[in-house]
This record gives sequence, structure tokens and C-alpha cells, in this order.
Amino acid sequence: MPTHDLTAPFTERRRHPPGEVQDLFLTSADVGDFLRRLVVGAVGTLGRDLSAAVALVRDGRPAIGASSDARAAQCDEALFAQCDETALGAMQAGTVLLIDDLAADERFSAYRHLGRALASGARSALLLPLDGGPDAIGALNLYSGRPQAFGTTRQSRAQEFALEASRALTLAVRRAHDLEVTDQLRAALGSRSTIDQGIGIIMGQNRCDASTAFAILRSASQHRNMKLRLVSAEIITAVSHKPPAAGHPFAG
Repeated sequence: MPTHDLTAPFTERRRHPPGEVQDLFLTSADVGDFLRRLVVGAVGTLGRDLSAAVALVRDGRPAIGASSDARAAQCDEALFAQCDETALGAMQAGTVLLIDDLAADERFSAYRHLGRALASGARSALLLPLDGGPDAIGALNLYSGRPQAFGTTRQSRAQEFALEASRALTLAVRRAHDLEVTDQLRAALGSRSTIDQGIGIIMGQNRCDASTAFAILRSASQHRNMKLRLVSAEIITAVSHKPPAAGHPFAG
């Protein structure tokens, strides 16, 4: 069975990365999938001698990321394990960080994890910021096994790629946010449906109006330290001998 080279389309059209990066967004299932495709695209566009890693932080949540190979993953972990401002500059300060020779760069000489980074085979690196919108920041980190691998031309192409990646990333993050809001609305509507069914049962049993029935339900919820939805679900199950209906599906 033939092995397909995922970087081939990028290699063939290196001079036109914007369309390719946008295609990554359009064909990705979620943000994580987009990041995995992004590192493959970075290597295919900027050179197969490189390794690539990407990290993203959204709304203060734990970072998610992806790497093109073991070298990128190991070097990324080693450089950022120390949480030093120098290594984190690309992500936090929005600055580009060039490391011509990791073994000779005095900024990293005191790193206790430097040996792990060198052991990965990386000798030079280019760390580029990614802008994912108002609530997301990231970094695209490129590594090479030889010193001074990032000349002026490659730096320019890498920054162009990172700029297009930021635009696509903003769209991916926005889409993820919209999907999360949709899921929250579905959950809220499902919860509301269960509560309304519970209120209806209480109205029938106590021959009272909706406001009084809701007050009874809320009192039971507070007394038992349970959510309204769970108390309502117990009432519905006790009366109908089956779990509450899910309600009308929400079309997002």
C-alpha cells in the first residue's frame, strides 16, 4: 500500500502559502486538527529539513499543541520547560526569536534543559508568534539540525507563513467558540425542558399556578442541595417511570 506524503501539496506550491493555509482551516475538524495540519504544512512549505511545533493558549486554558516529529516535540518541551521570558517571548510578547546556534547562544547557556534540546538534534531555531484573536495566543516554532539554518529569505517566508497561519487560526478559534456556545445552548435548552416538565407535574399534583410550582421546585432544590434539573428529573421519573424526554432538538 503506497505511503502518501502529506507535505507534497505544500512543496509543489511553496510560493503560494496563503491559499494552502486557509485550506487547512476549511478541512480541519477542530482546532487541534488544524494545529496538526499546520505543522505538516509548515514543513512542506518552508523546507523538509525542518521540524515544526505549535502551541496555543485559549482563555487561560492549558496549552494545546502539535509537532511534526519527535525532534520538534523534544526541543519544544526542553526550551519551554523553564518558562523563561526569552523562550516564551514569541508567544507572550509577540516577538520573533532567532537562535542561530543553540549550543553557542548565551541566552540559553544556563538552561538546565539545554542538553535535552541539543540531544534532540536541534541546533538552530526560529520561534514565531501566532495571533489567534483577542482570547488566544500561540507560537510556531521551527527547528533545524544545523546551525544558522534560517537565513534572511527563509525568515521572510516563515514570517509570511506565520501571518497567514494567524489569520486561519483566528477563524479556527472563532469557529470553536461558536461550537462551544451552541453546545451550551443545547445543554441549557435540555435543562430548561426538564425543569418545565417538572413544573407541569407539580402544577397538576398541587393544583397551583406555574409561579407557585416553581417556588416549590426551588425550595426542594435548595433543601436537598441539588440542581433544579436533577430534582425535576427525579419527579418526572417517579411519575412516568422513565427518564425525562430530551425536548426538541436545537438546530445550531
